[in-house]
Amino acid sequence: MPDKENNKEQSVINLKGITKVYGHGQAAMEALRGIDLNINKGEFIAVMGPSGSGKSTCMNILGCLDAPTKGSYKFRDIEVCKLSRRQRALLRRNYLGFIFQGYNLLSRTSAKENVELPLIYRGTSASERHRLSMTALNTVGLTGWESHTPSELSGGQQQRVAIARAIITEPFILLADEPTGNLDSACSVEIMELLCELNLKRGITIVMVTHEPDMATYAKRIVHFKDGLVESDKHNGSKLQ
Repeated sequence: MPDKENNKEQSVINLKGITKVYGHGQAAMEALRGIDLNINKGEFIAVMGPSGSGKSTCMNILGCLDAPTKGSYKFRDIEVCKLSRRQRALLRRNYLGFIFQGYNLLSRTSAKENVELPLIYRGTSASERHRLSMTALNTVGLTGWESHTPSELSGGQQQRVAIARAIITEPFILLADEPTGNLDSACSVEIMELLCELNLKRGITIVMVTHEPDMATYAKRIVHFKDGLVESDKHNGSKLQ
């Protein structure tokens, strides 16, 4: 697995000739048709495109939730396609953070306990989990809300808990799937400003799928997918740069 202490490499992810085919024979559907994509350390990328364009399939491959049919996926020069299932799970657990549109919080569990979950899977001690979860909740502006369950939190607060859970393991990359999709405009801006802060101040690389052009303007780079291909890949003057 890659060395987390070695931050000299600029390229974090490199996709080359990635294809993904679902089904067989006449029922086969080519979701990705040979995409190339390079993601450097510290970038904030918005991935856009219509439904069925391949962007979600690409994100699933980046997150080691799915495997390509053909092509090369390198994570810091490690060929992910050659890793075992257990090694891919370790890569997900130790190097990637996930933020979802639906928050994916445990409904009867406090904010603090939700944030601690990734550390439980790592076998971290209770005292260390407590310390790190409090720090993560403070980072996302939720000090004082540690004991509240999701039903006692607003949508924006729930997404902040989800972000705290994603960053508690200090991931190399945050993969955000429509992180503002369930939020009103004011909460959406708050979440995007928080993501920008994590990107700028903590150097976390962020790849975000979004249908919302206003949210994409916060990213430094916008990649458009269409029909399983990268249609365009352009640098963007982010609102907060």
